[in-house]
Amino acid sequence: MKCPYCSNPESKVVDSRPSDEGTSIRRRRECLACRKRFTTYETIESLPLVVIKKDGSRVVFDRNKILSSMLKACEKRSVPLGTLENCTDEVEHILQNEVSREVTTAHIGELVMEQLKAIDEVAYVRFASVYRQFKDINTFMEELKRLLAEK
Repeated sequence: MKCPYCSNPESKVVDSRPSDEGTSIRRRRECLACRKRFTTYETIESLPLVVIKKDGSRVVFDRNKILSSMLKACEKRSVPLGTLENCTDEVEHILQNEVSREVTTAHIGELVMEQLKAIDEVAYVRFASVYRQFKDINTFMEELKRLLAEK
């Protein structure tokens, strides 16, 4: 780590402690040349996820899109924002732990539906109706019957 004062590449760690709820490490360092102290933060480098859309195009994964779609599905429902944020975290965690760095929108949609089914069935049906592009009332009823059968 280069000293910000004298640019010497050699320093020693004086103190080290967790920071940001354990997602990074704060280190106090001392330059071996000028003896000045400075702070560095060490975080895990995560590889970006690439989402393959239905038309074959690729975009960088954006967790805000998942949260936004879940918020729309839960509109006028008594689902706390914190619950939706936790669900979004869970979906992102599952995706980050997969071997492939490319994921389809279909896979993401299925993961979101699993989360919504567990917290609010109405939100689940709302999301599924848009995600699965229900063509008519019969496909809508089939999904409702499947949901009731699982109970």
